[in-house]
Amino acid sequence: MRTSSYTLASRLRRTHRFSPRCSSQFLLFHYSDPRNDDRSLPQKAPFSSSAHTLLRGLVSSAACSKRVVLLDLVSSGSVVHRHHQQQQQQRHLLHRSFFTRAKQVKIEFNDQHSQRAVTTALWCNFLVFSLKFGVWLSTSSHVMFAEVVHSVADFANQALLAYGLSSSRRAPDALHPYGYSKERFVWSLISAVGIFCLGSGATIIHGVQNLWTSQPPPNIQYAALVIGGSFIIEGASLLVAIQAVKKGAAAEGMKLRDYIWRGHDPTSVAVMTEDGAAVTGLAIAAASLVAVNRTGNAIYDPIGSIVVGNLLGMVAIFLIQRNRHALIGRAMDDHDMEKVLQFLKNDPVVDSLYDCKSEVIGPGFFRFKAEIDFNGVVVVQNYLHRTGRGEWARQFREAAKEKDDTALLKMMSNYGEEVVTALGSEVDRLEKEIQKLVPGIRHVDIEAHNPIEVVGNKGVAAAAACPYCGGPVMGWDFEAHLLFCFIPISHKTKRKFYCTICSARLVPAAS
Repeated sequence: MRTSSYTLASRLRRTHRFSPRCSSQFLLFHYSDPRNDDRSLPQKAPFSSSAHTLLRGLVSSAACSKRVVLLDLVSSGSVVHRHHQQQQQQRHLLHRSFFTRAKQVKIEFNDQHSQRAVTTALWCNFLVFSLKFGVWLSTSSHVMFAEVVHSVADFANQALLAYGLSSSRRAPDALHPYGYSKERFVWSLISAVGIFCLGSGATIIHGVQNLWTSQPPPNIQYAALVIGGSFIIEGASLLVAIQAVKKGAAAEGMKLRDYIWRGHDPTSVAVMTEDGAAVTGLAIAAASLVAVNRTGNAIYDPIGSIVVGNLLGMVAIFLIQRNRHALIGRAMDDHDMEKVLQFLKNDPVVDSLYDCKSEVIGPGFFRFKAEIDFNGVVVVQNYLHRTGRGEWARQFREAAKEKDDTALLKMMSNYGEEVVTALGSEVDRLEKEIQKLVPGIRHVDIEAHNPIEVVGNKGVAAAAACPYCGGPVMGWDFEAHLLFCFIPISHKTKRKFYCTICSARLVPAAS
């Protein structure tokens, strides 16, 4: 039988374990023969372009030992060269598990708008700090001291955000295979804590301490000039941050308000809220100084400081909560999840879905996991359509003519192994289609689910569907500590029921 490139690539997946080391021209494999059988690579079959792409695309970097097989993948007619002369006549195959999930994923961020907002805010805060610090030295105003502390906190926080943006762009490695994209959440959280402690706490304490001992600040006209200049500078930075937030909302297809509360990139939102608090704080400081100048009562100065401190505290709490949800592990948006689930439900090879989960691993990047009960008939029909059902039928008929069952059993084993490979091809196809459907999904983990009942804490297959998403429903028995199907329950047994896909809590129908 003529060996096609598909069959060759399938056979390359089967039996040899090795650890690869990848370079620009060669791949080195350490091998060990776990079993000796009669199957082997065709002696004269060259690597086709599909097999060439398969090998180059799925090999990752790892350590390699001394005993190697050298595969030259540069030439279009690449063939297998054997390193040891004593094993030149021995035929080897490559283990299938190596080709499952070894391809390297490069994560790229489109965050120029966030970077621009952070850089603009960094320089603006430095200029504003310089102006406020000079005026505070000349006026000794409590509200101006609050604004100086506010500017110091803003400058430090923008520096933390800039560092977080830089750190989050690092490529994935062996220690962090999903990348460093959550670094920006960490540094944004640290920035928010800094606002709460340094900005809000110190400002409120300073204002409270001077409530009964305050004096009208001298040179109040200088303070008014600096507040006006700072308002212009901070306003320009705020406009840049608002534009960055609008671009981020448009990129994710969300409304501006929804993006501020649930957007995946906290950096531009943090800059916008901090600049908004700065502009509002300057307005409060101006109102306090005007009140002191008009009434002659110096108590308005520390009151303004306390109000600015509370404003910073509210901003900090908002940013802390937002980044906390991102670090805990938030699911991707409902409309994206619904698109993926609907696609899987409509695919012919999928019978049912179980335990579908998603998680945000970075700004606009997700990980998706699902357990699928595959339709074996459709999987086999697709495989036979690709490889030719007539050829398999002929081989089975010839094997059945033999007197003993050796040839038939061997043929059945080969066919079963090809079907397993076909299932892997279907999984790969589903993963690619999901990533095309929602480009933000960078990692897809699909597992084959066994719908047969399992005894014990692992649970059983559900017998009812969720009224919201149609997913399987599971129940937990608090007395027996076992999972049960969704069935009418006894009054003596307390159980909770939930959907394994949308996690909705359900109330069983009255029996």
